[in-house]
Amino acid sequence: MHRTKREPIDRLLYPFQRFAQVEAASGILLLGATAIALVWANSPWSASYTGILEAKVGFTAGSFAFSKDLIHWINDGLMAVFFFVVGLEIKREIVAGELSTPKKARLPIIAAFGGMLVPALIYTGLNFGSPAQRGWGVPVATDIAFALGALALLGRRAPASLKVFLAALAIADDMGAVAVIALFYSNAIALPVLLTGILLLGVSLAANKAGVRSPWVYAAIGIAVWFAFLESGVHATVAGVLLAMTIPMKRRIDAQVFVERCKSALGEFTAEVDATPGDVETEPVAVFDLLQACRAAQTPLQRMEHALQPWVAFAIMPIFALANAGVAIHGLTPNEPPAAPLGVALGLALGKPIGITLSTWLAVRLRVAEMPSDLRWSHMHGAGWLGGIGFTMALFIAGLAFRGTPTLDSVKLAILGASAIAGAVGYQILRRTVPVDLETAR
Repeated sequence: MHRTKREPIDRLLYPFQRFAQVEAASGILLLGATAIALVWANSPWSASYTGILEAKVGFTAGSFAFSKDLIHWINDGLMAVFFFVVGLEIKREIVAGELSTPKKARLPIIAAFGGMLVPALIYTGLNFGSPAQRGWGVPVATDIAFALGALALLGRRAPASLKVFLAALAIADDMGAVAVIALFYSNAIALPVLLTGILLLGVSLAANKAGVRSPWVYAAIGIAVWFAFLESGVHATVAGVLLAMTIPMKRRIDAQVFVERCKSALGEFTAEVDATPGDVETEPVAVFDLLQACRAAQTPLQRMEHALQPWVAFAIMPIFALANAGVAIHGLTPNEPPAAPLGVALGLALGKPIGITLSTWLAVRLRVAEMPSDLRWSHMHGAGWLGGIGFTMALFIAGLAFRGTPTLDSVKLAILGASAIAGAVGYQILRRTVPVDLETAR
């Protein structure tokens, strides 16, 4: 069987293509989980929905007891794993990806900055001086799963460079969102406990420098770091991103050694099969050597990201949506001031596309950055609208900003509605934009 030769550009784009495929499928599950949560929260069984989320879950060890509501385990525990994977993606892009050089990073970083600034200004302008001003961070973040999922539905009408741009923009956006959470949505800081968490991060970094490559070592350190940050007052999800920065991104063996070991293992395997056909006792030795070589050629960061990404996409994010998207429509307060949900809706559905499009246009006009040659301004405008899909990150920050207040449900509803509008408009703009290569071929 003849295999199609993979060109260098194919190898370059493979991580983005694989990532987009996972995120696209995850988006379908997120929609399903959101629909179930909305129906459940507004059904005759709505009490069971809130009852499950408020159920206490914990453990005891001697005199030590640790217990939290299920919703807290999801938002502070499972989402720490989500942010850990986000951190791995950020580190990969900074070290060897689309954020690794100033030339590559300028346009998506500028776009992300504009896409965060304008929504924050719109929200603050509508809520300045009121208690709801605290929610300015809600409309600043982009949900990468839905954004890339919408692109995947476009097929060839979404150029590869647009997928790379939007993925890099969303990752830069995530960096900003993490900074916002750490700086503005953490509680009173217990400094000794926080210093313990920072010291444990130092232990993880030292393990990296010492050549430790076992994921289980970093998992054990990570649990301790998470607990320290949880008890310190800094939101526990920040620990996930910081821990990811300490994960090794160096291979145990270089490419030449990998090729030689694979050739040797395949030679041994062939010799064993020829010498003892059907003898299963000897064949796995060479196969084991080949597997070991493959593992050594992968960085620990790659192994962890590939192992955790499906769990995040197909389990953690749908569970989060199920737990956080259940807005009881009948429970909304009619006389509640609409400035907070209006600020969120306008920030996502108008602020994001305006901020992303305007900032990229200024960057290109001022020659600060270059736009890929196969993209049109309608591509950038459509990507700006897709950036208005806040969903997961917006719901998460809303929970931090409005937890325990009657405003939370109306803000959640605004997030869902604005994200749907932004996604639909962005999809239609990009669907009607003829890619440069397709137009040239006519």
